Amino acid sequence: MSRPDPSSKPPRRGLFRRLWRNPFASVTSTVIFVLGTLVVLGGAYGGFNVFAAATNTTAFCISCHEMEVGPYAEYKTSIHYANRTGIRVECADCHVPEPFFPKVMAKIIASKDVYHHLLGTIDTPEKFEARRLEMAERVWAKMEATESRECKSCHAFDSMDLREQGRRAEIKHPDAMTEGRHCIECHKGIVHDLPEGYDG
Repeated sequence: MSRPDPSSKPPRRGLFRRLWRNPFASVTSTVIFVLGTLVVLGGAYGGFNVFAAATNTTAFCISCHEMEVGPYAEYKTSIHYANRTGIRVECADCHVPEPFFPKVMAKIIASKDVYHHLLGTIDTPEKFEARRLEMAERVWAKMEATESRECKSCHAFDSMDLREQGRRAEIKHPDAMTEGRHCIECHKGIVHDLPEGYDG
């Protein structure tokens, strides 16, 4: 018995198949392809921003016990929490970039912390402290790579009134400005305690 000739079958004319072969074969196909792409991208963008807004809250950040009794307790004693100007900086202001693509990357990287909490690697204050230096060094490296981008969203050398700063800052900041230095190079431990074992 002979096999049927595959070339004798009528070609399939599904929309997806036509778009796959040549998405610009006709005006209708092009419009459908472009609109579909915009809907998918718009949905992904909107969905991510809803997710980011929900996970950027300080309440979400401290929903793990080890964060509440450690970093959050330290933050509450810092000038970023209470100060004479009444401006409060929240967790996401320092740890989540504002630009879209860096924000996506930050969220992907931060998911590792949630994973390790669920895995039990850092789910107690003691375990968190044991890994704190390693985690802090990762955050510092990110801030170094972006030249303290999140800090600079509030702090800028050119808007500082050096006469209103402490004597040490008044002396150091002009040198830092001239040398092109940035915040994290000098200000590690300004909000959170420096980890045990840090030598800097």
